[in-house]
Amino acid sequence: MDLTTLWPLALAMLATALFSGVVAGLLGVGGGIVIVPVLEYALQFAGIPAEWRMHVAVATSLATIIPTSISSSRAHHGRGAIDWPLVKSWGPGMLLGALAGSLLAARVQAQVLSAVFGVVALAVAVKMFLPLDHLRLAADVPRGAAGAATSGAIGAVSAMMGIGGGTISVPMMTLLGEPIHRAVGTGAFFGLLISVPGTLGYLLAQPAASLPWPTIGLVSLLGVALIAPGSMLTAPLGARLAHALSRRALSQLFGAFLFVVALRMLYRTFAPH
Repeated sequence: MDLTTLWPLALAMLATALFSGVVAGLLGVGGGIVIVPVLEYALQFAGIPAEWRMHVAVATSLATIIPTSISSSRAHHGRGAIDWPLVKSWGPGMLLGALAGSLLAARVQAQVLSAVFGVVALAVAVKMFLPLDHLRLAADVPRGAAGAATSGAIGAVSAMMGIGGGTISVPMMTLLGEPIHRAVGTGAFFGLLISVPGTLGYLLAQPAASLPWPTIGLVSLLGVALIAPGSMLTAPLGARLAHALSRRALSQLFGAFLFVVALRMLYRTFAPH
């Protein structure tokens, strides 16, 4: 163990945790949509090779989602807000999609991951800016083959981005006719179905570079140990700040944050290396 390598990594992880907690509490979001871009930036100060920073950020973010999704799912289940028939229909496709997405992500270049993250973040940013809350693409959520294809795609893209169930699955479910409260509760459980197999895929990865201890595959165990509890410490501060803003202002602020993140990720993808 080389402490000269370990302490910058620990500081990068802790800074990510504290900042992402404030943003998550302020904007009412959680998981990788905040952690991944912040951690990917911070890892440059910890000696992680540039071609693997995005991989480590995505993998570590996904692992931190496991405990938070368990806690969130229990709370939503207690309120009867999880659509269990939909979980039964979409669950297998989401599990397989998340595992496939993580196995694929471990083998592609960092530019592919940043492109996926940037495009999805840009789409979500546009949705947050525009008044699209009442837009519907269908009267009911698809089941059967269409449902399996939809859930598999959500699982794969989420695992490649290092995010849980909320960022993609909740907007998708509401667009397909699921009531918003049921979508949020079900999305929390989908976060567990994405993060567990996705993390497994990243743990099994064999990067062609020596990554700082303690890392298994692409998952930084130090990051998992610091980010989840660290973000919980600062989330209440963000929540208190949120009360000074209207819901619309918060939505636009989150959209602006994601827009900047998306531009940085897309620049990272297409800029000369």
